Amino acid sequence: MRRLGPVVIERAVAPSGPWVLTVSAGAVAAALAATAVMFWAFGLSPARVYGAIVTGTVADPRAAPEILRQMTPLLLCGAGLVVAFRAQFWNIGAEGQLLAGAVGATGVALFLPAGPWAIPLLFAASFAAGALWGVLPAWLRLRLEVNEVITTLMMNYIALFLVEWLIHGPWKGRDVFGFAYTDTFPEAAWLPVLPGTHVHWPTLLLGLLAAGGLALLLARTGLGFEIRVLGQNPHAARYAGIDPVRTSLAAMVLSAGLAGLAGAGEVAGIHHKLLSPMQVSSGYGYAAIIVAWLARGSPLAAVLTALFLGWIFTGGDVMKVSLQLPFQVTLMFNGLILFFLIGSERLLGYRMRWSPARGGGVPVLATAPDDGVPRGGTPGGAPRA
Repeated sequence: MRRLGPVVIERAVAPSGPWVLTVSAGAVAAALAATAVMFWAFGLSPARVYGAIVTGTVADPRAAPEILRQMTPLLLCGAGLVVAFRAQFWNIGAEGQLLAGAVGATGVALFLPAGPWAIPLLFAASFAAGALWGVLPAWLRLRLEVNEVITTLMMNYIALFLVEWLIHGPWKGRDVFGFAYTDTFPEAAWLPVLPGTHVHWPTLLLGLLAAGGLALLLARTGLGFEIRVLGQNPHAARYAGIDPVRTSLAAMVLSAGLAGLAGAGEVAGIHHKLLSPMQVSSGYGYAAIIVAWLARGSPLAAVLTALFLGWIFTGGDVMKVSLQLPFQVTLMFNGLILFFLIGSERLLGYRMRWSPARGGGVPVLATAPDDGVPRGGTPGGAPRA
């Protein structure tokens, strides 16, 4: 415990909601300040940049559908990552799982007969493909104790090159010129969108339902209880008879499968074909880590944090168009937010409270219990008379 004037700083067993919100808001504010320095290095006034973002997003009603479009994959990936993180499984592979889901959806759209069943099958295939992409690193961690951070990250690159191979090789479109991509999906496999927008509402609805369903699962079901206990104390979970393999696999299937659904939304709701990985995903799987981190273990909070990151992505598009800034600026901004959030995590282990010093400001030291052990003696150890 330390005292700074009338304020006492002490360790906290569990951070309160207002303190978590304060620390997170401070971390985001610090990231904004650091980004302002980056804009200044580009020769731009930070006030001008942030003004352009506000004008092009909050003040422009046409930006709302674009924010929702960017929010949709972030919500699906972010809500899934919340579940994996609650089980202490550090899934960094949502980007690859999203691309795997896009491949699964493309396979259904291109090679199965079109019909009213196309969209349900498309979503089912994307969930299965994303889940399969996440099960392998989960198995390596649970059976061979291979670090899941490394394996899930490496699986992202495997998925990226798998997509590149497919669109340049066996799935290459028949009338392709310039950039590689597949044939266009039949219209029966196109996701419906809100009129006049690119918001594919079935995927957005799935994201909202997933956030609510996962919150219910964590709070009210046996599997959710096992995930929470496993994440809080793996030794206690084993003592309670919880199977860590089954529970971790279940959490990973949900996490990776939801990321796969995001991939289906991108290819069937916007592009209507499989194309370059950088066009399918604008780094949604990586940005979803920030969504989950800001949500602090709550799938419902991921709705708000995904909306916030959707606004950031849309603001990045505004910067690219109106200020002619490179797209890497948005990626740097996302990275700075994650950096400051992780850096501020240690502050959550403390709390501040108002406690004016008494007795003229002289600190009062706690006395030791009278247990018969001599204390406060001379340097030689003999007690004072």
